[in-house]
Amino acid sequence: MSNINSLEEITLGGGCFWCIETMFNRFNGVNTAISGYTGGKSKNPSYEEVCEGNSGHVEVVKINYNTEEISLIEILKMFFKMHDPTQLNRQGDDIGEQYRSVIFYHTESQKEIALDIIHKLEESKIYKEKIQTTVEPMGDFCEAESYHQDYFNQNKTTNSYCSIV
Repeated sequence: MSNINSLEEITLGGGCFWCIETMFNRFNGVNTAISGYTGGKSKNPSYEEVCEGNSGHVEVVKINYNTEEISLIEILKMFFKMHDPTQLNRQGDDIGEQYRSVIFYHTESQKEIALDIIHKLEESKIYKEKIQTTVEPMGDFCEAESYHQDYFNQNKTTNSYCSIV
C-alpha cells in the first residue's frame, strides 16, 4: 500500500482529453486520470461550451499518481511524446484554445520541474519548431461529463478517433 504522502496530482492539456486520459490510465503508478476542464471563466462548463472555444477552458486530464512508482519527470516526458507541443492552440484537426498544450501545476516544485523539462527539450532541438506548451497554476477543475470518462475503452469499436490519433 502506498504512503499517502507519495500521492500527487498534475493536470495536463494536450489536445483531445479522450486520448491523453487513455494513455495515462495505462501507466504503472497512475492511480487515476480524469478528463475535465480548467482555465476558464465559469466553474461548471459543459462540453458544448468548451468546444465553442470562447469559455477559456482547456480540455485536460487530472492525473493522480504515486511518486514511489512514477516520477513527474517520467509523466511529463510521456506527455511530450504523446502530443505535438509545438502546435499553438491545436492538436492535429482539433483547433482552438481548448486544445492547447499546457501543464497546470499544483505545486511550485511541479512548476520548476515542468519549466526545466521544457528548457531541456528546447536546448536539445528535438523539435524543429518552438515549444508552445505553457506552464500555469492550477485553478478550478470541473470533471467532464460521465460519457467522456474512459471514452476510448467504452467506444473503441464504434469510434476510431483515439486509435487514429
